[in-house]
Amino acid sequence: MKPNRLLTLCIALMGFIVMQGQSTSWIRINQLGYLPQSIKVAVFISQEKNNITYFEVKDVKSNISVFKGEGIAANAKRWSMQKALRLNFSQLNTDGEYYIECDGVKSPVFKINTNVYDGAADFLLNYMRQQRCGYNPYLDAECHQHDGFIVDHPTRTGEAIDVRGGWHDASDYLQYLPTSANATFQMLFAWQKTPDKTIFKDKYNALGKEGQNGIPDILDEIRWGLEWMIKMNPDSAIMFNQIADDRDHASMRLPSKDHVDYGWGEGTGRPVYFITGNPQGLGQYKNRTTGVSSSAGKFASAFALGADIFKDIDPTFASALKNKAQPAYSFAEIVIGNTQTACLKSPYFYEEDNYVDDIELAAAVKYNLTNDESWLKKADYWGQLEEITPWMELGRARHYQFYPFVNLGHYYLSQSNDKNIKDKYSKYMGNGLNCLLKRANENDDPFLFGIPFIWCSNNLVAAAVTHARLYNETSGDDTYLEMEAALRDWLFGCNPWGTAMICGFPEGGDYPSKPHSFVSELLHDIPYGGLVDGPIYKSIYENLRGIHLRYEDSYAPFQFGPAVYHDDPGDYSSNEPTMDGTASLSFYLSTMEKIGKDQKKNNVKDSQGATVQIGTDRKVIHLIFSADSAFEGAPSILKTLDKNKIKASFFFTGNYLRMKEHEQIIKKIINSGHYVGGHSDKHLLYAPWDDRQNSLVTKDSLINDLNQNLKELSKFSIDIDKSVYFLPPYEWYNKENVRWIESQGQTVINFTPCIKTAADYTTPDMKNYRSSEELIDQLFVFEKENGLNGSIVLIHPGTHPTRTDKLYLRLDEIILKLKKKGYSFERL
Repeated sequence: MKPNRLLTLCIALMGFIVMQGQSTSWIRINQLGYLPQSIKVAVFISQEKNNITYFEVKDVKSNISVFKGEGIAANAKRWSMQKALRLNFSQLNTDGEYYIECDGVKSPVFKINTNVYDGAADFLLNYMRQQRCGYNPYLDAECHQHDGFIVDHPTRTGEAIDVRGGWHDASDYLQYLPTSANATFQMLFAWQKTPDKTIFKDKYNALGKEGQNGIPDILDEIRWGLEWMIKMNPDSAIMFNQIADDRDHASMRLPSKDHVDYGWGEGTGRPVYFITGNPQGLGQYKNRTTGVSSSAGKFASAFALGADIFKDIDPTFASALKNKAQPAYSFAEIVIGNTQTACLKSPYFYEEDNYVDDIELAAAVKYNLTNDESWLKKADYWGQLEEITPWMELGRARHYQFYPFVNLGHYYLSQSNDKNIKDKYSKYMGNGLNCLLKRANENDDPFLFGIPFIWCSNNLVAAAVTHARLYNETSGDDTYLEMEAALRDWLFGCNPWGTAMICGFPEGGDYPSKPHSFVSELLHDIPYGGLVDGPIYKSIYENLRGIHLRYEDSYAPFQFGPAVYHDDPGDYSSNEPTMDGTASLSFYLSTMEKIGKDQKKNNVKDSQGATVQIGTDRKVIHLIFSADSAFEGAPSILKTLDKNKIKASFFFTGNYLRMKEHEQIIKKIINSGHYVGGHSDKHLLYAPWDDRQNSLVTKDSLINDLNQNLKELSKFSIDIDKSVYFLPPYEWYNKENVRWIESQGQTVINFTPCIKTAADYTTPDMKNYRSSEELIDQLFVFEKENGLNGSIVLIHPGTHPTRTDKLYLRLDEIILKLKKKGYSFERL
């Protein structure tokens, strides 16, 4: 460190301590809050050393201690502190507002609630709209209407081309295909995984102005990106990689008043760089491009997934995207290599070196959508060439050297029907996370942080939490859940600086309010929703050109670790929002909101991911009945339900629905207001009884069977969009089956484990035969010991003739006894 910089920081540190009332210890928390059922770890850091490790969590209103624990010591010196503790209070899962006390220090107030992530994913879109080029809804003004002029083309250099649209990359007005395509794909992926209009709302129109248009805002934003990408790929082998270059870095200005002269007159058009597959640069500095694959692969994956997402929304637009996806992929395989962005007057550019991940993703998306084995073969060929995204394994990278920062192709392949492929790519994903955890543990980092502090480190954090969430989902392995929580919490304030990393979020928190942005500099506003670059190695920071802090450093005491962070417009290295980093959080935050909604319902899932209790906070029971062929008990069941004024839920196979003799009873069930849902079409056995984790059906065959079942239900005028619960045939399935079903918008349910009423199918000749008396006795023993709040109780309405002891004939007795215990009954 240079002596003058050290002196400056020491003076700032002294001033900060005085300003803070001699504060020398701090507790860092996730300012957004915590879901009740989640890992919760705060971090205590101090400039003083003692042996106190005890901490308490207290209720804000009463100041009563609700949790007591012992902190776990970590390497305080990593952040130039004398003491550091990890304060784990995961066992506290009661809704409320709390603060932590440790060694005489209080944390900021935080919430534990199921709704802490509500609106978070949609909030990011504020920044995406603010970054729009062509028409900017934030300014309500047009910009860059003369884009642009082709450069570096063998025959068309200087030719005008219409490439208006897309997003500005960050707080400058450059536009890059790699970041824009990745941002588009990340939002597509978020919607593919969570196509939920209660999470992704419709508050803005296609132009990004307030007012509904019937389309979720994330789809409007995705389309804005895709339409620009079509312009940047006007023909099969004609692709453009960027608009403008570093001549853009002229001054802080409004995009609508961008008068930079690129050689065609002030503000009259910008260069549009043709993808040549060779090193590029119109001036002194050249990039190290070797081919077209990285950019062409990004075009191909976004076009393919976009075509699928928009096929029912706008078939014409979807067809245009589909027609471009295959040629883009073919071009990626013709001129193998990476395409980097171009610079002119400085040596800074996006140094993307890898490309196999982009080709893998494009092929994996096609495989995921079509189940075509030829695409699986292609994806696997490219995927195994880069088992771990290099920055994860190496712990280092040059600027955007390994991009995208998360390899979603590995995730798609982990969903393969081929068990060997599925296991291989799940293992690759786990190995990548293990590299991060190993680094965090080697440093004994108090924040469990193993990510390198290269430029845009927050983008790497967003990639890592996405990777961790998907790995847990696909493997069920909980090894990395605490690290995932630590990285998530880092973005919301559980970091040395105690600040969130998203501009203006969470409301009332400590967040970037003076970022490097025209919005804050010229309009004195906040670029709401923008994820800033994040902490950067001091060694990088000190050697960057043009950084001059403009304000007193409010985070001065925390700048003595391996990285620095400043909420200051003069620090473009750590405090500049980026469009692609922001979009990359779409999946994760929407997933967290979805998890919160599940927890809000007080639902419980089994080990395979099926919902087995709904509403555990209430004395409510859900009676369900399933039928494939036999349903002789229908009259008795319906009479009993009607007598007790109870609505229940019925699940039918296509086999049953097609039987003409059952038509009237099905209509009676529907007209009586009972829930009716699917139970498969052909009553397939999804998994072996003795080897549950190996599927007996392919994803394609299961989904086809499911859709046929829903088609049969629709013939009875059942609204399939509202028939969202599905009971698997034989009530037997595995994690993979559940994922496939729920990818179709269905929620898999099953009876509550340990309730044995579903054994009413057994017959006297079976070893596992259970009489109705035994089943009823077991039900009430279970109720006495565990309660039945939110339980799902299955009774078969039809059984083999040799079982004369029909449990459904004793339904009235069961209901009356449970009512006396205070239970009510609800349909799903």
